[in-house]
Amino acid sequence: MDFDFPPEDDPRRLEIREWLADNPTPSAQDLLERGLIVPHWPAPYGLIADPMHQIVIDEELARANVRRPSNPIGIGWAGPTILQAGTDEQKARFLPGLLTGRDIYCQMFSEPDAGSDLAALSTRAERDGDEYVLNGSKIWTSGGHYSKYGILIARTNPDAPKHEGISYFVCPTDLPGLTMTPIVDMTTAHSFNQTFFDDVRLPAKYLIGEENDGWRLAKVTLANERVSLSSAGSLWGAGPSAEKLIDLVRESGGLEDPVMRDRAAKLHIEAEVLRLNRVRTLSARLNGKTPGPEASIQKIMADEHGQHVMELARDVTGAEGLLDGAGPAGDLPLSMKGGATEVNFDQELMPGVDRIWHYGFLFAPALTLGGGTFAVQRNIVAEMVLGLPREPNIEKGMTWKETQRL
Repeated sequence: MDFDFPPEDDPRRLEIREWLADNPTPSAQDLLERGLIVPHWPAPYGLIADPMHQIVIDEELARANVRRPSNPIGIGWAGPTILQAGTDEQKARFLPGLLTGRDIYCQMFSEPDAGSDLAALSTRAERDGDEYVLNGSKIWTSGGHYSKYGILIARTNPDAPKHEGISYFVCPTDLPGLTMTPIVDMTTAHSFNQTFFDDVRLPAKYLIGEENDGWRLAKVTLANERVSLSSAGSLWGAGPSAEKLIDLVRESGGLEDPVMRDRAAKLHIEAEVLRLNRVRTLSARLNGKTPGPEASIQKIMADEHGQHVMELARDVTGAEGLLDGAGPAGDLPLSMKGGATEVNFDQELMPGVDRIWHYGFLFAPALTLGGGTFAVQRNIVAEMVLGLPREPNIEKGMTWKETQRL
């Protein structure tokens, strides 16, 4: 690592502080006009801020207790893709509402029969004049029931190779023929949906980029993440961190059991390795280098770390950790607490989630599945980082002996 964080008198820091002093409770529109929602974007949306400038902005907004609009799929995934491939008309139509959080977005990528092989999707989009007719199904549509738009990939040329013939759309969720079935997970939260398209007519003006170029744009969507060192929450950047849990354990008198102390120490080490790994990635970008293996392994480490945080939270709570609403609770002894500790977790996007430790433990198994399974991520590291041979292309119906000859 080869950089220092900007000092307290850094001009960029002072400039943001002065603006926040004049605008102590800025609206989403105020933040957008000042370029603070996506500062790394070009004007008129951002400031073309480098990673260190972004860190300064993040720190000053947090210090002033100012939160950006909450629209993670819209701002983090859909927005950069529309910015890169959308027409001027599409940018003017979609980006302002997306960035201010007025228009919430969901993702319509995964399918019931495609598994982790996203390119094996079968949802069709057939051109009919100035419209596309959509038929098929998507699954794990997070937040679809309160979203205005979805980012959708569908097959527009069924005769093309698997990774070709796919197109990328913005899809309004109120179109006739589009329905959603709730998926209530074991946390009891309704956060997911299965989406069905039955002869849904989508105007061609919602096509982003060129027809049949959707796979490239889908990769753009999945690759875009805002540079930030503050996303230490154990639930994909949200919820309590390992540091928060360890602070609660310390405030409650510590741990006497040597095995539990060892687990807490290992958790701290994991968190510190992840933090330093994020800093290494930032350092590479600041020095004009492409992040190396440290970026590839970040998701694998972070997902498993989140599960370790929630497992330890349950175990230090004891038998009461099995109860709904139980969890470490600040200044109360671990054996006496009840209810959730206040954490920075967006309940608007996860309705009904008010018991973060209990919810987090039940949700944690999904961490190594969502956004690319742990097995797929390890294949990527093996092939792209370690240079190992690609996994054999095993066809359905092959016997075990046939697979061994590949």
